[in-house]
Amino acid sequence: MIIKKNNPVVEPSFDLKNRILRFIWSITYILLFLPSPRPFHRWRVFILRVFGAKIGRHCHINPNVNIWAPWNLQLGNYIGIGSGVKLYNMDKITIEDFCVISDGVYLCCGSHDYNSKNFQLFAKPIVIRKKTWICSEVFIHPGVTISEGSVVGARSVVTKNLDNEYTVYSGNPCRLIKKREKLDYFNL
Repeated sequence: MIIKKNNPVVEPSFDLKNRILRFIWSITYILLFLPSPRPFHRWRVFILRVFGAKIGRHCHINPNVNIWAPWNLQLGNYIGIGSGVKLYNMDKITIEDFCVISDGVYLCCGSHDYNSKNFQLFAKPIVIRKKTWICSEVFIHPGVTISEGSVVGARSVVTKNLDNEYTVYSGNPCRLIKKREKLDYFNL
C-alpha cells in the first residue's frame, strides 16, 4: 500500500479514489452487511467479493466484523471470523486455510511513526499462516507474520513475527509458551 508522504495533520493520507471507495464501502456495510442475519455468511462473502476481497470456500464471517478496505483482504478456505473483529487493513491482510479469528481480535495494518515531526502514517501487511487460532481480543501490530499452526492466547499483544510453527504463544508482549501437536485436518 502506498501512502502519500504528507502532513497527516492537515492533508488526507489517501488519494481521492481510495476515500470514495471507502465511503461507498461504508454505506454498503451499514445497509447490507451489518444488518444481515448471522447465518448469512454467503451473502457477506458475496458483498466482500464485489468490493475486491479474495475469499475461498466455507468462510464464516460474522455480521459485525469491521473491515476497513475489503480490497485488501485475502482469505483462504475454511476461515471463521468471530464477532467484533476489526480488520484495519490499510495494507493487505492474508489469512490462510483453516484459521479461526476469535471474537474481538484487532488486526492493525496501519499506525503512525512517533519519531516523525508530524506522526507520518505508515502501513504494513499482516499474514496469518494456515491452521492458526487467534484467540479472543488479541491485538496484532502492522507487519506481523504468524507461523502455521500457531495458537495465540487471549488478550495477547503481538508486536513481532511468531516464527515457530505449531506453537502456543501468549502474553503482553506475546511470547512462546509451548509446542503443540501437529494435527491432520483432513481426517477429522
